[in-house]
Amino acid sequence: MGAPDHRAAAQAVKVIPYAVLTVSDSRTEATDDSGRLIRTLFEEAGHHLTDYELVRNSPGHIQAAVRRFLQGAAQCLVTTGGTGAGRRDLTVETITPLLDKLLPGFGELFRWLSYQEIGSAAMLSRALCGVSRGKLICCLPGSEAAVRLGLGKLLLPELPHLIWVASR
Repeated sequence: MGAPDHRAAAQAVKVIPYAVLTVSDSRTEATDDSGRLIRTLFEEAGHHLTDYELVRNSPGHIQAAVRRFLQGAAQCLVTTGGTGAGRRDLTVETITPLLDKLLPGFGELFRWLSYQEIGSAAMLSRALCGVSRGKLICCLPGSEAAVRLGLGKLLLPELPHLIWVASR
């Protein structure tokens, strides 16, 4: 079975329950524009929010939130923030050990598309996608432009297919 066959089989997946996790030491729910944009884009695509959380940029807070997600009803978790190269950017290091499978193509494509928009600064992004316990986890940078790019061009167009494959 190839990708076209997978996509055809995945069409039965219509509404996907998802969760959003914002990782930030400076944002509040009121100023979490990237988290709000994720919810908007997913809702416009017809999917259903099951959980939203904003946590500090610390491994303990991030891991606890991801573990709660893995026990919940959502099939997809999108994180925003903490993916850069700064000392306090810990999302990727914290989530990677929780993944059963990495999908390196997501980060590669994200950086390639980002390069077309912002040039060589795209190399600073550590966007990540993987599967844990049959659920999809996607880590995006904290900017609205990055969220729009990652969801609009990569994740949402392929989401039913990704969920179908991850849950098999």
